[in-house]
Amino acid sequence: MFDEVLIPLDRWVSVFIEWLVDNHREVFQTMKWPVEKMLNGFEQGLNAVHPAIIIAVICLAAWKFSGKRLAVFSLASTVVVGLLGLWEDTMITLAMVLSSVIICTLLGVPLGIMAGRSDRFEAGLRPVLDAMQTTPAFVYLVPIVMLFSVGNVAGVLATIIFALPPIIRLTSLGIRGVHPELVEAAQAFGATRWQVLTKVQIPLAMPTILAGLNQTIMMALSMVVIAALIGAGGLGSPVILGLNTLDIGRAVVGGVGIVLMAIVLDRITQSMAKRK
Repeated sequence: MFDEVLIPLDRWVSVFIEWLVDNHREVFQTMKWPVEKMLNGFEQGLNAVHPAIIIAVICLAAWKFSGKRLAVFSLASTVVVGLLGLWEDTMITLAMVLSSVIICTLLGVPLGIMAGRSDRFEAGLRPVLDAMQTTPAFVYLVPIVMLFSVGNVAGVLATIIFALPPIIRLTSLGIRGVHPELVEAAQAFGATRWQVLTKVQIPLAMPTILAGLNQTIMMALSMVVIAALIGAGGLGSPVILGLNTLDIGRAVVGGVGIVLMAIVLDRITQSMAKRK
């Protein structure tokens, strides 16, 4: 029955993407420019700094927010990454994660606040976030490559699409979780909407917002290997190379680097949320 009538969705999407590439490629190259500058700045800066300084900064952050145990673990993890010969790849991955997380935060927190304060905006945003979270990453890699070419920038843009929903959803959840009586009390004392937001809602929602930031960082790290398929460097490259050559040792080394980096960043951001 269905063989007689088929919806040519694949052809429609292909024609639309080709039309965008042919007619509006300059717009997408303009969108690419700030991401490229930010990524190159982080990458050059991290590779220019001596590894001992970066290790000290990471350990100091771990000690400040969590304690000595995480500081010792962070020290051991970063030293192991260096001894495995993954330091440069780790810095590239860290630059990609920092770039994508900063952009996700700049976009996600305002959108989450708007969704938390407006039911209509939240209802319109929900299906978009559902599509972003449920669409397999491999599906939108092809249009991203066509519009932005291959490389680290394309990997960051794919990561932004994949990692943006959690911080929007949890920011909205945190704003909505503030007790209405606290908001009414602030308004009764003459606070404006902006003062209610900045003095009451955001401070009380901060643990939830930081939990969203933690999830965004974890999802950004989970895109490292997938982004390597479109030419992004970093810790995903050894995994992909090991997969292509059936070199399990190389793939495991890359995987160990990703795991150690993910654990350190996860524990630090979780501790930040708990302390807040």
